[in-house]
Amino acid sequence: MKPTEQANVETVTAFIETFWNQSDLDCTDRFLSDDYQELAYESKEGLKQFAAKILEAFPDKRYTVEEVIAQGEKVLVRMTVKGTHTGMFFGTSPTGNTIDVTLYRQYRVVDGKIAEHRGWIDMVTMWRQLEAN
Repeated sequence: MKPTEQANVETVTAFIETFWNQSDLDCTDRFLSDDYQELAYESKEGLKQFAAKILEAFPDKRYTVEEVIAQGEKVLVRMTVKGTHTGMFFGTSPTGNTIDVTLYRQYRVVDGKIAEHRGWIDMVTMWRQLEAN
């Protein structure tokens, strides 16, 4: 892996750890560029709002990076999120069920900051896990 690609991977994994696992929603100025484009949650503020909903619904959530591929400015991440549903989640009352769901993220890193993000999650599996008895 080229040094720039390695640095981009380190930026992305540090962001995942700080923002998603440590729930430091104010770290966005440190990790995201001024012209950041959020393609999964509509805006930087939308990203923060979604993360707050996840934190409320799954306060013990933990994101684990399973695989990273870097090529140029792009960093692709496959990760899992595990947690216990103990708070409201998009109108669904707490079930006490645990989730273990795969997520895919694509980041574009420019000059050491994340300039773009889009993401996908296996929602079918997550809702099945929430509905399980």
